[in-house]
Amino acid sequence: MPHSDLPISLLRRMYRTMVLIRRFEEAVADRVTAGEIKTPCHLYIGQEAVATGVCSALDREDYVWGGHRSHGHYIAKGGDIRALMAEIFCRATGCSEGRGGSMHICAPEVGILGTVPLVAATIPLAAGAALASKLRNDRRVSVSFFGDGATEEGHFHETLNIAGLYRLPVLFVCENNFYSSHLHLSERRVCDNIDSAGQLHGVESVRVDGNDVLAVRDAATRAVDRARNGMGPTLIECRTFRWRGHVGPSWDMDVGIKRKDDLKQWIERDPIRLLREVLLAQGESPEEVDAVETECGDLIEDAVGFAKNSPEPDPRQLLQHVF
Repeated sequence: MPHSDLPISLLRRMYRTMVLIRRFEEAVADRVTAGEIKTPCHLYIGQEAVATGVCSALDREDYVWGGHRSHGHYIAKGGDIRALMAEIFCRATGCSEGRGGSMHICAPEVGILGTVPLVAATIPLAAGAALASKLRNDRRVSVSFFGDGATEEGHFHETLNIAGLYRLPVLFVCENNFYSSHLHLSERRVCDNIDSAGQLHGVESVRVDGNDVLAVRDAATRAVDRARNGMGPTLIECRTFRWRGHVGPSWDMDVGIKRKDDLKQWIERDPIRLLREVLLAQGESPEEVDAVETECGDLIEDAVGFAKNSPEPDPRQLLQHVF
């Protein structure tokens, strides 16, 4: 990771966000293992730099759409971690009132309009929100986060085409962690060329190191600036790696695939450690950096306590909000 010209205050905020995501997900993993959390959880551990780098370039009013692995997007955009933890515990105080669990989260007060586990489902929703922003001329930008598997769906290509055609203010952020569930990219595609997909539809495309939060932020800042100024969408492929299983807390040591051999080299490129080294090089003391861990740990424990002590949804409300 190169030396940064960004203000030290911004570097601190991004570091805190990544640590908060990591500690949150580790707490969820521990409670899934203990049987306290029942809803399926797709953990974001290892990919923290993507959500943090992109969301640091957004305004509070900008829109974010996610998929099944979106706890990190929620936290990076400024969502309430108490409400998120309560939702994962399926409690009435959750951000979706205990109805959604891990994969259906929202926080419209900070621009998170929803996450949907259907692969590629929120890509066209982000484009729709961007079209509304363009018609209202409110300069809001929409972002869709999705995995590499989503680029093999029709929604992806159809939406890139219409977003390019109408120069919509939208960012398509592909978090390429190289595995669609347990199937490696090389087993699904002839070429490793996700970043070129946008070019075929006239959409600006870029590939970045998804473990380098500075590179992600730089690409996102440029894309947001283009979107706000009527220059249309951008596809950003962020190459990264999830440390845990496709779903659940497993380290993938039990599924019999080569992925477990890949993990070691990616852990050596821990995005949090990389940014920590930048902070220390910029003059932060080890004690100042370590204090972030303590602060985030306290916040997570508070969120877990809040969730456990929250009531379960009232069964009499089961059919509310059902179409």
